[in-house]
Amino acid sequence: MDTARVEALLTRQRRVLLGITGPPGAGKTRIAEEIASSFDDAVHLPMDGFHLADPELRRLGRLDRKGAIDTFDAYGYLALLDRIRREAKETVYAPAFDRDIEQPVAGSIAVPPDVRLVVTEGNYLLDDDDPWPAIAARLDEVWFVDVAPDERRRRLIARHIEFGKTREQAEAWVRAVDEPNAAGIEKCRAEADFVVTG
Repeated sequence: MDTARVEALLTRQRRVLLGITGPPGAGKTRIAEEIASSFDDAVHLPMDGFHLADPELRRLGRLDRKGAIDTFDAYGYLALLDRIRREAKETVYAPAFDRDIEQPVAGSIAVPPDVRLVVTEGNYLLDDDDPWPAIAARLDEVWFVDVAPDERRRRLIARHIEFGKTREQAEAWVRAVDEPNAAGIEKCRAEADFVVTG
């Protein structure tokens, strides 16, 4: 992991917001956690806490493609990044995503004022539809995680099975939801500041 690149960012300012993006199953969470755990004053902040809750997705008719770009509260995520960027005296609380219940949980992640590195990760950090360009502008750098498509699909199927789908359901979900999302995300790769492979 390129911690030297992060250290260079930290020498230039009080607080660094680092974004980790890439398609579903690329390993964003693992890499974000590794980076955050390499620094004493860091917090891992997944974008997944901004999933819309299932009742709202059901109302909108989007529950069958949960994880697509329009199933997140992107403006809420932007507002949180603004608070984290400007807040120097108070703790900012962020939502997390509980995979056991497959729902966001408010107030789960604390970002105290002395935290210098916030590592946030999500699929759409480099998307060019509003408000994603504004989100990218709040981040000091965005890294793209690249992994072989077959390995990425294998990981996704295993994850869906782990959280309750049958193999048939998992494979269908990857084909119908994850792969179309991945295709759109891959198009934004060239906008990344740095590419992490493996």
